[in-house]
Amino acid sequence: MKLALLGYGKMGKLVEAIALRQGWEVSPKLDIADNAGGSGITPISMAGVDVAVEFSQPEAVLPNIEAAARLGINLVIGTTGWAAHRAKVEQIVLDSGIGLIHGANFSLGMNLFFEIVAHSSRVMGMVPQYDAFVSEEHHRAKKDAPSGTALNLLDMMRPHLSNPNLSIASIRAGWIPGTHVIGFDSEADTIILEHRARSRQGFAEGAVLAARWIAGKKGFFDFRQVFREIVGL
Repeated sequence: MKLALLGYGKMGKLVEAIALRQGWEVSPKLDIADNAGGSGITPISMAGVDVAVEFSQPEAVLPNIEAAARLGINLVIGTTGWAAHRAKVEQIVLDSGIGLIHGANFSLGMNLFFEIVAHSSRVMGMVPQYDAFVSEEHHRAKKDAPSGTALNLLDMMRPHLSNPNLSIASIRAGWIPGTHVIGFDSEADTIILEHRARSRQGFAEGAVLAARWIAGKKGFFDFRQVFREIVGL
């Protein structure tokens, strides 16, 4: 199996290390300077590639998808902040016949957290005394705020809450890998659910797992859907 990297920063390098340990061939490794507007995604550079993993910048996602789709390359999209283009991307995937997995968060632990939050929201929604809140913290270089993960958490909570008009508190500072807090507050007490990433390793492991799953498949998939299938939820 051959994996291409679209984005070769910290996440790209970590994906490479995990993929190599699992027996993948990793090439090409295209950083922003090598791939302006998807220009590095060519028939020559992508020869033999089974799946491309995209961890770049929000503005690069659509050009990268368009270029990969023209070559019939399946994709794992780990970058967030491109939701405004979702309908267009779905159409590209349908028209080209490729397979694509996107996700607000590829961390295996966070996807377990998604299940916990979804269940908790259903339960807490039955008790009107509690108000829900969401906060997230990330490193200062993260461009999108709120995070895609926080928005995804909010989407799965809203149908179950008496007050669906929740806002998200966002902090960008230092080197925080990622912290997401879900709270339910009443006059009597507060219930807190928290996921705190220690490093980016969980994201990379999930991305490689997604790449193995999407190889040879067609269609547009959310990683949460794939994760649930893989673990049998």
